[in-house]
Amino acid sequence: MADSPRILAVSWGKMEIEGLAAGKDFKLWPGGGRPWDWAETGTRHDPGIQPADVAELLDHGATVLVLSRGMDLVLQVDPATLELLRQRDVEVHVAETTEAVQIYNNLAGSAPVGGLFHSTC
Repeated sequence: MADSPRILAVSWGKMEIEGLAAGKDFKLWPGGGRPWDWAETGTRHDPGIQPADVAELLDHGATVLVLSRGMDLVLQVDPATLELLRQRDVEVHVAETTEAVQIYNNLAGSAPVGGLFHSTC
């Protein structure tokens, strides 16, 4: 399985990802990634990251997930999402964005890691 792309830089409202164009929010998984468009699943800061948001990461073979809550921890994680991941035996890390980037980059290359990254609030 291909390695997950590394996050090269993160600042308020901007992320640079290995092999992808710069953008604001991203979905990353083993072998690739794309911009994360909240409108696709109706994501809002509250209740936050939904099961539908993580499904694509799991479909691409991620067995470890890193979920970023934004720079100011405004983005929540829906309890249903954590329950789904628990049921599927997926290791999950939930953290502020800069910490989430460090966790993700440390796992990339050694584990099939996926992540959702929000680069603002």
